[in-house]
Amino acid sequence: MTDRARPLRIVLAEDSVLLREGLVRLFDEAGFETVAAYGEADSLLAAIDETDPDLAVLDVRMPPTFRDEGVRAAIELRRRRPKLGVLLLSQYVEGTYAHELLSSGEGGMGYLLKDRVVSLDELEDAVARVSEGGTVLDPQVVRELLSRRSDPLASLTPREREVMELMAEGRTNAGIAKQLFIGVGAVEKNVTSIFQKLGLEDSGTDHRRVLAVLTWLQR
Repeated sequence: MTDRARPLRIVLAEDSVLLREGLVRLFDEAGFETVAAYGEADSLLAAIDETDPDLAVLDVRMPPTFRDEGVRAAIELRRRRPKLGVLLLSQYVEGTYAHELLSSGEGGMGYLLKDRVVSLDELEDAVARVSEGGTVLDPQVVRELLSRRSDPLASLTPREREVMELMAEGRTNAGIAKQLFIGVGAVEKNVTSIFQKLGLEDSGTDHRRVLAVLTWLQR
């Protein structure tokens, strides 16, 4: 859990009663505070100012249509509160709004598939990283988003593409190095090369890593 004066405040929208109550218990065990839990997204949106959370956790498909209520609510939350962290937990990959959501706001963003979250530690780590402004994407989410798009990044080497995909999952350079069994210095060289090939100059203001991931996902 992150070091802060108060517990991390979470607001939750999940239509399954059993899963909703289970998540509340998990967050409580991790030391987080669930300030409100709803069965659909509109109630979460209506009470967002009252609940004043640090992080919103939403299912993607909820009543009334069970199509994309959660992800559209997430986009609206980021419009109202750009610094609010948003974590989507779903059985589905909803790619239609993915780029809009990833490019909106200044807060953290996460998208995990429910059946791939296998431990409390994994979920706690994702919640903490998103609340601190990081990006956490399930590898399957990354693959499916990429499979729906053409590949204009032909100039990237196979190793750079591996590094880019792990960057899109929200991994640090040290995390990428561990995953690929290479040195951190080698990762840094690949990241620098990626920035150069994507034309991302170090302006001192733009977060080139985020811009690179957005470029990777939107093409």
